[in-house]
Amino acid sequence: MYFNDVHILIYVVIVAIGLIVGKFCAWCNMRIPENKKIFSKDFFIEDKKGIPLNYVFMILTSIIYILLLYKFGIKKDGILQNLDLIKLIILVPMLLLTFFIDFKHRIIPNRLTLTMFEFGLAITFIYGITNVNMAKDYIIGMLTGAGIFFLITLLGKVISGKEVMGFGDVKFMGALGLFSGMNTIAEITLLTFAISAVCSILIIIYRIIIKSKDEYIPFGPFLVISTFICMFIPSGYVFDIFLLICKEISNRILIF
Repeated sequence: MYFNDVHILIYVVIVAIGLIVGKFCAWCNMRIPENKKIFSKDFFIEDKKGIPLNYVFMILTSIIYILLLYKFGIKKDGILQNLDLIKLIILVPMLLLTFFIDFKHRIIPNRLTLTMFEFGLAITFIYGITNVNMAKDYIIGMLTGAGIFFLITLLGKVISGKEVMGFGDVKFMGALGLFSGMNTIAEITLLTFAISAVCSILIIIYRIIIKSKDEYIPFGPFLVISTFICMFIPSGYVFDIFLLICKEISNRILIF
């Protein structure tokens, strides 16, 4: 039996890989914020406190891996032809870790960002072996992602007099640009601000109702959500929707 020209046994294998990677992610989620060693014999000791989160990571990773396999399929021309799938399989666990760690601890650890940079540079180098222009696009994506958020961080600090966005987000976007390229990182940025604007308003209203004094809203989870969305929608789709919305708004303004 085949799904999108991929044998069902390969889906079974990718699910197994997802479960293992998800289990490892749950372990990293506990160790990285505490600056503890990742590779330790303690990994094999069952921690009942972390079991629910283990299942969350394992299920999410497996589902995303299945969707990626269905979208990209398996090309029989060699590893280089499947590099788009491979790089996203590598990226997924780091995105999930960014989401959960930033959501809970309000920080994107340098260890995590550096790991993304290392894998991103390696993948960019491999792309450059067969297509120099593609490698250049990923380098430009790194500069674009980091540059946009660095500029926003500086302007926000000048205007508000306080830090509105952490440099962890800047470094994360630079690393993410190595996986995405210039156009995709621009789409991720645009989609992130749209999603964060809506969610932030809802969160602020909720905090007003419960009379919470906590004003900080971590930005990393919005970046991760936008990245996952851009993984599965056609390239340029975000820009098309944005332009359509702008056109509709301008038409309504002209009518009034």
